[in-house]
Amino acid sequence: MTTTHHIHSATRTLEFRPLTVPASLDAPDAADFITMTEVRNRTYRAISGNDDDHQTPESLLPHYLPDDYETRIMWLAVLDGSIVGRVGVDIPLEAGSRSAYWLIELLPEVWGQGIGTAGYRLVEQAAREHGRTVLQSWAQHPDAPGERLVPPTEFGSIPLDHAARFYLRHGYALEQIERCSRLDLRAPFDEIERLLALAREASADYRVVQWLLPTPPEFVDGYAWMKSRMSTDVPAAALEFDEEAWDAARITLHDDRYLQGGNTVQVTAAQHIATGELCGFNELVVGQDLTRATHQEDTLVLREHRGHKLGLLVKCAGLLAWRSVAPDSPRVVTYNAEENRPMLDINEAIGFVPFSYEGAWKKVLPSAEEGPVE
Repeated sequence: MTTTHHIHSATRTLEFRPLTVPASLDAPDAADFITMTEVRNRTYRAISGNDDDHQTPESLLPHYLPDDYETRIMWLAVLDGSIVGRVGVDIPLEAGSRSAYWLIELLPEVWGQGIGTAGYRLVEQAAREHGRTVLQSWAQHPDAPGERLVPPTEFGSIPLDHAARFYLRHGYALEQIERCSRLDLRAPFDEIERLLALAREASADYRVVQWLLPTPPEFVDGYAWMKSRMSTDVPAAALEFDEEAWDAARITLHDDRYLQGGNTVQVTAAQHIATGELCGFNELVVGQDLTRATHQEDTLVLREHRGHKLGLLVKCAGLLAWRSVAPDSPRVVTYNAEENRPMLDINEAIGFVPFSYEGAWKKVLPSAEEGPVE
């Protein structure tokens, strides 16, 4: 669906053009996808002041190809013929799901012209067309002086900035704050080595196993089970997440997407020696350019194995091994809920320092039976 809007004057035309996802970047219809990636990177750089979230078209494309787990919808915001942003809606396909996740990202130079509001109409329309009533979205809120917002968890705060005002204006509630932290990989690792020794002492019934994707066959089932627990066992405040089912096929898709995009992914896991069960893990990811920032993605210790310093074990073991995988990556970036004190304690001990915060926002639409809210 392409929609056209006239904004602020009859001489300016805004179009929302559906993103064509090409079969490859060499395809004749790949230009919009390549430009979308460039605009995405410019937007993130303008907000954060750095390129830590930079992606290439090659690394993004595999994640936009269709699959059986979610429907990804995206429009390009085209102002007077130039792509100035994007509007995206992800629809999870778990049975009984009520959720939709969305983003609106615009170049700062076009803020304040009604483009975001026009794009948001497409978000709610897409959610309703797919029977979704729980809309959730995340945005980075760099620190700034002035009034602040605190979520119901009472952990953390963000400034009442441009993005926060947009969410509030459209009926959203701030539900959770995520801390964005980074670790300087060029600093000495003495403390990480000391903490790893402590973790090994406290986890004598466990061993560390590591691999680079693709996942070895003997670890697929255990890795799949731990990935499924990421949707249920992490602090979520009042956000709603569907319980995800992971199996060998989903692990294969996960691995293929990262590898096809040129990424290097290291998984460090804790294995219970007596049973062979994988019970905690940590992921480190870097793109094709090994001199860029590393991202620490999922980290989890299964509930029944907590209390043995396994989170500290897999994080420290992972970082020490990473020095030989990506020795020129300058830092690791990670995200944690502000109320997730056990994981933040580990990160702070290792040397992670907060640098920004993200707000998690939620709105519940009235069902069709209820009708619109007056």
